[in-house]
Amino acid sequence: MQEYIQKVKDIITSKDKQSMAYVQTFGCQLNFSEGEKIKGLLAQMGYGLTDIPDNADIIIFNTCAVRENAEDRVFGQIGAIKRFKRTNPNLIVGISGCMAQEKHICDKVKKSYPYVDIVFGTSAMDKFPKLLLNVLNGQKHAFDITEYGDIIDESFNQVRDSKIFASVPIMYGCNNFCTYCIVPYVRGRERSRKSKTIINEVTQLVYNGYKEIMLLGQNVNSYGNDLEDEISFPELLRSINAIEGDFIIRFMSSHPKDATPELIDTIFECDKVGKHLHLPVQCGSNSILQAMNRRYTIEKYLEIIDYARSKCEDFSFTTDIIIGFPNETDADFQSTVDLIKRVKYDNIYSFIYSKRSGTKASLIDDKVSDETKGRRMREFLAVQRDITDKSYKRFIGRTMRVLVSGESKTKGVLTGKSSEYIIVEFIGDSSLIGKFVNVKITQSRNWSVFGELI
Repeated sequence: MQEYIQKVKDIITSKDKQSMAYVQTFGCQLNFSEGEKIKGLLAQMGYGLTDIPDNADIIIFNTCAVRENAEDRVFGQIGAIKRFKRTNPNLIVGISGCMAQEKHICDKVKKSYPYVDIVFGTSAMDKFPKLLLNVLNGQKHAFDITEYGDIIDESFNQVRDSKIFASVPIMYGCNNFCTYCIVPYVRGRERSRKSKTIINEVTQLVYNGYKEIMLLGQNVNSYGNDLEDEISFPELLRSINAIEGDFIIRFMSSHPKDATPELIDTIFECDKVGKHLHLPVQCGSNSILQAMNRRYTIEKYLEIIDYARSKCEDFSFTTDIIIGFPNETDADFQSTVDLIKRVKYDNIYSFIYSKRSGTKASLIDDKVSDETKGRRMREFLAVQRDITDKSYKRFIGRTMRVLVSGESKTKGVLTGKSSEYIIVEFIGDSSLIGKFVNVKITQSRNWSVFGELI
């Protein structure tokens, strides 16, 4: 890869004016981490980085394939780029990420978007410099959607978008094959990074002043299962917790089938691990969970909730919910409503099910109307708003440690997140951004709490 990086750099730096690159990332935090690696490659190859596509000599769309409407958004953006090509025929346009890993997407790009020059999937990021060199040398289309290998390339530099928050992938891929999910097909099977490599990376990030480390994986709980003589995820958390420095550790996502009491114990025993767990349940009905191939029951899921709450009765949980999975009945939906009333999540990321081509669930003949699904979602959101509103009142009078992330839309008000992953707002000076502060909570809202700086 380094050979091609240098060859591209020789071409780019020989020009009178610095060439500029624009990277737009869609989707999850893992995608954004990979977008930072793409920016790192572009910087190594001599490009400057810009946030304005009009100024760019190369535009890369780093894409998401989880939902088809995400693909529609990307194609809308690619269509709009055509006008840039008219005014700048030398503009290079590329597509990377999960969408680019799908063969039918490549075929569609070749047929309908012939002005796209480069396509490389999630497994072919190391091929990007070679593909770019080929285009610079006159090749019309340079595409690579190579299947995944077992080796993880650790040679990438990242241009991180933040000086406060750093995402650190600890593994890639997924073995779960939930029937609604395309991820195993576009990211391959689980592949864990070596723990020493992860710990060294986090150590360097903390040394460089980063205050929040987000460990990423499709299922962090299965970290290390694919490697011999490797530590478990709770052991990895403990090792990172032992790194010197003032920072907070977060992670996502945890699959409930692999969430253990040991994980909960680790969260409570490690002072730097956030006191919050994002535990996607997806649905409150066992029959729907079985149809989703989630491989746990609601009873097993609640065992983890109850174990954590036995240690701290208002421990913070968030979750993902899919409303309207094919042939969801009124009883199935009511089970989901009953579940969120029982657990009292602090926040829920909820979605109406949308068919995803290439998944098993897309083949199910769904007899539930879109109107019914929309009505259920509205009912669900009303219940959750009430739960969150009441739940956030428990923080009034408490002092919360907050990592300040920036300024609120309200002038003079700062915002950040507490250890419990609760949005906290307070009046303060912008010099506090990037620091930990203590805030005494005086008000609760349905999306945040407000307090006074101590």
